[in-house]
Amino acid sequence: MVFDIPLVCTFIAIITCLYASYTDLKSGIIQNKLTFSLIGLGIILNAVYAFMINDIWFIVTGVIFTAVIFALGYIFWKLGAWAGGDVKLFTALAALLPFYPLTLSYNIWGAAFPIVSIYGFPITLIINSLLSILPFLLIYVLFIAIRRKHYLVDELLAPVKEYKKNIVLALVTTAAVSLTYIILPYLPYRTIVVSLVLIIVLSFIISKLPDMVKAVILFFFTVFALYTNIQVTVIGIVAIFLSITVIGIIRKLITSVNRKALQDDYEISDLKEGMIPAYNMYERADEVYVDDKGFFDKIKESLKNGDPTAGITAHKGKLLISSMAAGLTEDNIILLKKLFEENKIDPKIKIKRGVPFAPSILIGLLISLFIGDLAVILQKTLYVILY
Repeated sequence: MVFDIPLVCTFIAIITCLYASYTDLKSGIIQNKLTFSLIGLGIILNAVYAFMINDIWFIVTGVIFTAVIFALGYIFWKLGAWAGGDVKLFTALAALLPFYPLTLSYNIWGAAFPIVSIYGFPITLIINSLLSILPFLLIYVLFIAIRRKHYLVDELLAPVKEYKKNIVLALVTTAAVSLTYIILPYLPYRTIVVSLVLIIVLSFIISKLPDMVKAVILFFFTVFALYTNIQVTVIGIVAIFLSITVIGIIRKLITSVNRKALQDDYEISDLKEGMIPAYNMYERADEVYVDDKGFFDKIKESLKNGDPTAGITAHKGKLLISSMAAGLTEDNIILLKKLFEENKIDPKIKIKRGVPFAPSILIGLLISLFIGDLAVILQKTLYVILY
């Protein structure tokens, strides 16, 4: 019975995420009574388990892990990335599963699964959940685009239409990899980081060369790569081409398409508590303005102006309305109505369409339990490819 407690905690975690996903999709809420109860239950179950195996540090370390995950989640909440329910769900899962529950193990081609990280199961869960949100977000945005905003489908699939450019980029990367393969044995340090940096630098240099010179280099090193290992080279070029295309789609997904698909205009009079503004609103010199530029747009603008930090650290004035995931309060709505009556803001405000995160946490949990840490798997895959 002693060794069944981690298994019980695993089943509880899966059932919890299933129910949280249902409520998050249906009403956009992860209930407090669910998460708070599980935090307490997780600590109690793991305390009993620590007593049974006579290891007090098991529960001490587990509580520390739970506190760290809550603190990390709180930071994400303050940054406006997560809602309060997401933070509490991650905390509850950390309380239930502070360590990797080795409930299932198997081998594929000599590799032992699940792949375990050195930084703990709760961090693995967060990483996998964040990575899992991309396919879920893609499906969600596509659903909105097809159903309500058809013009966004063409914008999202623009990288697919740029296949000629992507083929050239794939060949540039292949040439950079071939050059790295030649140069690496002569370097004092031969690590994955050094290899990746070298590939990126060489890709940048080759891409900036005149077209004729670039064509000669691409032809020479592609032939060299094919001669060295034709199967790996062909697979590599196809994989790089597909990766560039997918990255382009993801970039569109998390920038322009994401903003347009997941934002709707609302009249000030129609605002309700909990709605999340699409941007921060500030007051400076008795004028109200919105900060609707993304983080990367600010960096790009700052670099153009010659000051890399100007767009990020510049004083914006008094914060009136925040775009944090907590949403609008009653006082915020009263303030917006007052500002509208004073003709300081437009009659409409952009509101974010909330994306349920609990389904991604569920997917991340299942991946963590049965496959392992995706970041570690990616690292090992890169190591095999490069070495």
